[in-house]
Amino acid sequence: MKRVGMPDKSFDLLNKIFLTAIVIIVVYPLIFVISASISDPAAVSSGKMWLLPIDITFDGYKLILQDASIWLGYRNTIFYTTVGTLIHLFVLLPCAYALSRKELMGRKYILWIILFTMMFSGGLIPTYLVIKTLGMLDTMWALVIPGVVGAWSILVARTFFQQSIPDQLVEASKIDGASDFYIFLRIVLPLSLPIVAVMSLFHAVGLWNQYFNALIYLSDRDKYPLQLILREILVVNQMQLGEGSGEQTESLIEQVRTGGLIKYAVIIVSSLPLLIAYPFLQRFFVQGVLIGSIKE
Repeated sequence: MKRVGMPDKSFDLLNKIFLTAIVIIVVYPLIFVISASISDPAAVSSGKMWLLPIDITFDGYKLILQDASIWLGYRNTIFYTTVGTLIHLFVLLPCAYALSRKELMGRKYILWIILFTMMFSGGLIPTYLVIKTLGMLDTMWALVIPGVVGAWSILVARTFFQQSIPDQLVEASKIDGASDFYIFLRIVLPLSLPIVAVMSLFHAVGLWNQYFNALIYLSDRDKYPLQLILREILVVNQMQLGEGSGEQTESLIEQVRTGGLIKYAVIIVSSLPLLIAYPFLQRFFVQGVLIGSIKE
């Protein structure tokens, strides 16, 4: 049996200490927010609640979930996320696979054009004018189409195809008479589930959390995503606090308590679906991201 020397033991110990610190830094805020969302706001603001909940109450969740607009926001966000992710995959995967094939004419020039967009963009006002000219203002397409595929996603997926799909497999399929579409749909895609899962999750998270595009492009409240609805709830609560006067002390105290409850409950309500979905896709991450990020 090979002996483990003191330098190796020291290195392992430092690794364990470092990783433990990283875990604490990542996990503690999550536990704190969950505990704060079901704790008495006075205990949270006074610092008595620092890890586990104190005086458990679910009033914050009741206040949020009894608002009908929350369910409207959930419906819209699920729709934007589902449709946007499907369009993203529909454009990304054929594009990345084509760029991974050496026989593609002008491949280097197309890659340079794609890389150019990573360094320079049109900016907010030109983008808004394009959306307006295309007639997408106040439509769901204004949240789905802009940024449907990013240069980074194309490069990662392209590298995955280069590293994972042997040229010999494609050439053998062509010798057997398979067309490029058949090879892509029946051979390449079934072997590319890790990168499909990773790209889906990355893009879905971006669509789920998007708020700025909705604020700019949407004016119809029935089309608002969940993040914009939650922002409204927080802003309205803050405005009610600002309108309080000294003669309404009890009402003001209750509003402050309500604001404290809502603040943390909103974070959980907006993040819960992704927190539930992530463990089921996590196993694809190591394989998909690592293989896709290896430079050719």
